[in-house]
Amino acid sequence: MAALKSHGSEREFSFVDQDEIWKVHVKIELESAKVWPNKWGFLTKSYKETQEASQKLKEAVKLELPPHLKTQPPTPPGKFIQVGPSPPVPQTSQALIGWRSAVPGLQLDCYGRVQCGKKSFLKEMGWAFDACS
Repeated sequence: MAALKSHGSEREFSFVDQDEIWKVHVKIELESAKVWPNKWGFLTKSYKETQEASQKLKEAVKLELPPHLKTQPPTPPGKFIQVGPSPPVPQTSQALIGWRSAVPGLQLDCYGRVQCGKKSFLKEMGWAFDACS
């Protein structure tokens, strides 16, 4: 016997009982699989019919998009982004951390600094700051 803790209470169960419960579950699954075609098999036929009808419609209606609406192949990133070789890593251990930020061409804000908004929507509307929660 083993103890199973459940929500603060302890109850006993045996592995034999757990095995019997599992066998019952498997038996129910197998019986359900045998009965399913008689009860629900019509769904597979209607699904196949729907798929065939859909395929016939797709073949009958060949819609050709005008050239300006067709998707363009993706442009390779190498056309717009050029990555040069990195400068050599400094030999000192103190300069190793953050060495890339000291080189102007490798800084993260090469497109300009991020401008955070200094206005408040609530202030613009004249609402109290605790109006939104």
